[in-house]
Amino acid sequence: MRKFAAVVVSLILFLCSVITYAWAKSAPQEVPQTARQALIEMFFSKEAGTFVKHLPAATRATLTQSGALASLQQYSAFTGQLQAQGKGFQTFETGSVLFATEDPKTGQKVETIVENDSLQGDEDDIELSFQTYKDGQPHHSVFMPHMTFTMKLESSVWTLNEIAVTVHLPLADPYLLKTISDGMKAHASAGIPQPQMQTATPSFGSDAKTLSDVRTILSAEITYAATYPTVGYTCTLADLDGFGGGEPNEHQAMLISSSLASGKHDGYAMMIQCGRSPATTFRLTATPIGQPYGRRTFCADQSGAIKASAASNACFSNGAPVQ
Repeated sequence: MRKFAAVVVSLILFLCSVITYAWAKSAPQEVPQTARQALIEMFFSKEAGTFVKHLPAATRATLTQSGALASLQQYSAFTGQLQAQGKGFQTFETGSVLFATEDPKTGQKVETIVENDSLQGDEDDIELSFQTYKDGQPHHSVFMPHMTFTMKLESSVWTLNEIAVTVHLPLADPYLLKTISDGMKAHASAGIPQPQMQTATPSFGSDAKTLSDVRTILSAEITYAATYPTVGYTCTLADLDGFGGGEPNEHQAMLISSSLASGKHDGYAMMIQCGRSPATTFRLTATPIGQPYGRRTFCADQSGAIKASAASNACFSNGAPVQ
C-alpha cells in the first residue's frame, strides 16, 4: 500500500512539473525595448526619471558629481505638463512618423518623420526630419533640418550617446529659386539698388574680443596651477587645450578652446613665458599680427592685472592698466 501511494505521489509531482514547464514555454515573453521606444520614453514619458535613465552611465556619473542630476530628474514631469497643455499629441512606436502634434485653434500640425532607422548590433542611428502642415496642406520650407539620434545599448538599456544636426539647402529647389527671383523683382520695381560685390578686407577682431581671450587664458592658468601644483603655471598654451578625449591631464587640461590654444586667434599672436617647474610666475602677451594700424599689444601676469601698449616691446614696462 505504501509503495502504491509513493508511486501516485511521484506521478503527481511529475505531471505538475510537466504542466509548469509547458505553461512557462507558452506564457508570453517580455519583448526587449527597441531604440525607438527608448527615444520616445526618454523625451515624452510622463514618468519621473525616464530622461536620465536613457543617458550614458558616464554622463549620469558626471551629472551626479556636479549636482545637476536632480534638475534633470524633473524633466519627465515637465514634459508631462507640456503634453497636458497641448492637444492632439501622439507618438508612434512603428511606422514613418515618430510623433505628431496638432493645434486645432491655428490649424497647424507638425510631424516628425523617421527618414532612416539603421540598427547594427548594439547601436541604432535614428534619422528624423520635420514636416509642418497648415489647414491640412503641407508647408514648404527651403531649409530642411535633419536630426540623427545615435542610441547604444548599455547593460540592456538603450542610451542616447550622440545627437547630430544637419541642414540641407537644395540650390535647385523651385520654391527657393522663385523666392529669390520674386525678391529681386520687388527690389527692382521699388527702385532699391541691388547690393554690390565688395572686396573683403581682413578682419582682425576687436580689442574687446582680445581682452576676453586674455582673461580666459589668465583664468585657465590659475586653474591649471591649482590643479597641478607640482607643475605650477604652464609655459605652453597647448597644455591648456580643450580638444581630445579621456580625462584632463597636465598636457591636455581642457581649459580653453583649441583655436585659442593654437597661439593665433582673431589677428593676435598669444604667447606665455614662465620659469622652471614648478613655475610660480608667468607672463602672457597678445601681439597683433602684422602690426595693423591702431591695434594695441596686451600683456598680463600671475597677478591678474592686464596692461595695453601701442609698442609691443614696452607693454610690461610702460603699458597702461586696462580696466
